[in-house]
Amino acid sequence: MKHKKAKKKAFGAKKAIALTGCIIAIIAGVCLVLVYSVISSVNYKSIDDNNNNKNNNTSSGELNTDLASDKLLNDPKILNIMLFGEDHILQGEDHGRSDTMIMLSIDNRHKKLKMTSFMRDVYVNIPNNGQAKLNAGYTLGGAQLAIQSIESNFGINIDRYAVVDFNAFKDIIDILGGVDIELSSDEVAYINWQSYLNGQVEERYEMPEVAGVTHLNGRQALWYARDRGYEEEEHPEFVVSGNDFDRTQRQRKLLETLVNEFKTADIGEIIQIVSKVGPMITTNLKKDEITSLVANSLTYLNYEFEEYRIPDDDLFRYGKTEDLQDIVVITDWYEQRKRLALFLFESSVQNS
Repeated sequence: MKHKKAKKKAFGAKKAIALTGCIIAIIAGVCLVLVYSVISSVNYKSIDDNNNNKNNNTSSGELNTDLASDKLLNDPKILNIMLFGEDHILQGEDHGRSDTMIMLSIDNRHKKLKMTSFMRDVYVNIPNNGQAKLNAGYTLGGAQLAIQSIESNFGINIDRYAVVDFNAFKDIIDILGGVDIELSSDEVAYINWQSYLNGQVEERYEMPEVAGVTHLNGRQALWYARDRGYEEEEHPEFVVSGNDFDRTQRQRKLLETLVNEFKTADIGEIIQIVSKVGPMITTNLKKDEITSLVANSLTYLNYEFEEYRIPDDDLFRYGKTEDLQDIVVITDWYEQRKRLALFLFESSVQNS
């Protein structure tokens, strides 16, 4: 009798284990379906790449961090994603302007998230279009030509891209519940002025113009990200100093603030947010790549955060084109490429 009871207990234990396994499998299956339905909402758009340097690269899956190489620098443990903020597309044009160009690098070798801003006025060679400002690449050929321009001028491999237009940016910030960010009194004044000047609010002073942590909605956050100072002959009553260097710093600060706010989220909240913002993003990230990014998001969000800007402080001068456009001229291209490589790949860089 005892032997039979023991057998029954063992059989019951096996059933319980099997049932638990089935439940886990069902939950995993439901989560997988949910994640894939979320991913399907993202606007996928592939791009062709005819950059000769990239075609001659050994492979985007192989390590190449030799500065003397004629191939694009690449580390398979570092995912470089170009983020473009697109202005409104005018009638008759295929692409808007992109005054926001930030490369987000998910560095699994050094356990870091890295952001690199490329200033729009840097004077570069646009493949098959001659010398122009860097943001002309996006205007002339969208993400494809913009990426080719960055790769061919700076020598690094870009794996993927994502585009958000200004209207979508505002909606995304609102979906996230706004953002709390440290502002100067001038920054608050700029947001108030632009909102009022563009007829978006009736109040001239929507927010108290004092420095400190301020809660911004999507519209206000967009003006913050676009702030490079203001001085116009039509409105001499309002002047705020600033330039594009300041603007790129604000954009990085805004993204870092959002990353820090996500650190307290759980995977369910992240999936829910991705499901809402997905339709507002255009990208060539594949489904399995997005799945991996979502699944590992809590790990990435807790990586150390670092940032960089091109051009570096001591490697540029201001200039003008023949038609008197203001440009930023890099004075030492080899040194600029080397510093970018050292920021991205650190001790892996050869011939440094």
